[in-house]
Amino acid sequence: MHFMVMRFDASAGGALRFFCLTVLLGVLMLPVLRWMGLRAFSMATQTYSSGTHSAAFVTCPNDTVAKELARGIVEKKLAACVNIVPQITSVYEWQGKIEEDTEVLLMIKTRSSKIPALAEYVRSNHPYEVAEVISLPIDQGNPPYLKWIGDVVPE
Repeated sequence: MHFMVMRFDASAGGALRFFCLTVLLGVLMLPVLRWMGLRAFSMATQTYSSGTHSAAFVTCPNDTVAKELARGIVEKKLAACVNIVPQITSVYEWQGKIEEDTEVLLMIKTRSSKIPALAEYVRSNHPYEVAEVISLPIDQGNPPYLKWIGDVVPE
């Protein structure tokens, strides 16, 4: 069996290099170690790690499109739940004109890691030229509900 041993000169230059290398590795590893520690603590105490899940919002032109998108999102395990909020009014600028339309809002609860796949699914199945897909990380919430999201939506 062979072991790799790092040797440093006993001189001041060797000690300085060793110190610099140690500090550099410590700084580079800090974010990874922090993330691992938070995940381990969260799993051990059954507490929620802020930002693990997100709430995403998508506007749709009508109920039919909203229900089709919502069902597809949940069936594909891109989200645990999609709320459909009927009849919102959107005021926006489009192609140089101020527009006002009645739309339907989807409120989507999912893992933050699923947002890119969710956005791709919406873009591929939405009738708008530029579909709205925005998300916000969930900072806090009812722990059993947040656990349920994690249980339903795989990583």
